[in-house]
Amino acid sequence: MTPPPPASPSPRPEVWVRVCDLADLEVERGRAALVGDEQLALFVIHGGRVHAVSNRDPYSGAHVISRGIVGSRGEVPTVASPMYKQVFDLRTGICLDTQGGAPEQLRTWAVAVQDGGVYVKTGGRA
Repeated sequence: MTPPPPASPSPRPEVWVRVCDLADLEVERGRAALVGDEQLALFVIHGGRVHAVSNRDPYSGAHVISRGIVGSRGEVPTVASPMYKQVFDLRTGICLDTQGGAPEQLRTWAVAVQDGGVYVKTGGRA
């Protein structure tokens, strides 16, 4: 008899978690935050929009994205990894410039700002 296939991971509840005060963030300067067991990199761009992406650089494996260089490609807000200089779209996590490497992507989180606090949406599928 063949065993049944493994069950899909059950979804974790989606929860908004307060990460910091908006006043703790500086425009175009990254900040690292630990939410559960995930390291996030938070960025405020000109205009006040806050983005949250994985702090782990998928090319080097180092948790350094929060130290990256913030910029833009046209209207697309970006961060360049301080390790090998790959450039990522802060909205989608997609790598726009792989520097000759295989395509990789940063995980992104939904962000909300309310009453001076920065919140990220956690949960979903593992």
